[in-house]
Amino acid sequence: MQPQTFPKLDALEHAARGKGRLSVAVAYPCSNDSLAAALAARDEGIIDPILVGPRQRIEACANALGMNIRDMRCEETEDDPVIASRAAVALVGKGEASALMKGSQHTDQLLGAVVSRDANLRTSRRMSHVFWFDLPAYHKPLMLTDAVVNIAPTLKDKIDILANAVDFAHTIGLPKPKVAMLSAVEDVNPDLPSSMDAAALSKMADRGQIKGAIVDGPLAFDNAVSATAAATKNISSPVAGDPDILMVSSLDVGNALYKSFIYMGGGECAGVVLGARVPIILTSRADSRRARIASCALAQLSLSRTS
Repeated sequence: MQPQTFPKLDALEHAARGKGRLSVAVAYPCSNDSLAAALAARDEGIIDPILVGPRQRIEACANALGMNIRDMRCEETEDDPVIASRAAVALVGKGEASALMKGSQHTDQLLGAVVSRDANLRTSRRMSHVFWFDLPAYHKPLMLTDAVVNIAPTLKDKIDILANAVDFAHTIGLPKPKVAMLSAVEDVNPDLPSSMDAAALSKMADRGQIKGAIVDGPLAFDNAVSATAAATKNISSPVAGDPDILMVSSLDVGNALYKSFIYMGGGECAGVVLGARVPIILTSRADSRRARIASCALAQLSLSRTS
């Protein structure tokens, strides 16, 4: 069997390399997995990492990986993930790094440092996460938001989540992205809040309150990604069968869809947190090496929007 290839992901990484290395403050890379992610992206020519945390622990991880980090910049901190997160955020705030990357701490420890008053990294928007997928069964890259940060977003939250995704799409070369607002059904049902929110956001886009995108919903998943399914149900939609972005109603839905794309759909992905003054790269132990490198590439491509 031939190994799976991901040409869309190849193009993403190539575009990122064309912008040069991204200076990244890597907060508390005190596990083999988190340090390996940063070093792999460095070796691929995408980032220039600054390691922030207890040097002895970081060096122990490097030794376990058989990697030499003596020539790399390492900002020494106490062996405390919160303190290391704050130190990494401070580097970004001082302009010594252009992006932030999660190490082995909990996500809320890093994001807590980002949203603190002293960090000066917050914007007027709520932060949200965007996944970017290379799916063998889909004809172009497909984004998904939000499957990581916002658990049960309100309609007001969703306005920011949608704006973050649309602005990012513009940055990577999609001047008018098509956005499918997902629900369980394609009809507006007062008993189903996700359908009501989807309809409201679609009408806001129609009235120019949300600019720069073609937004339609509610759409069930089959009608969103398949023009045939939409036609069978007599749904006339400028988005059906051709979305660039899928927007979900809650983290539960987004997380299940993300893992389905990877584990059942044979896809590969990258992901980044938007809405702060710099892109934030979140990786987990379950991520593939390719996904970690691609997430750094995605952060590089998002930089012009967040800077």
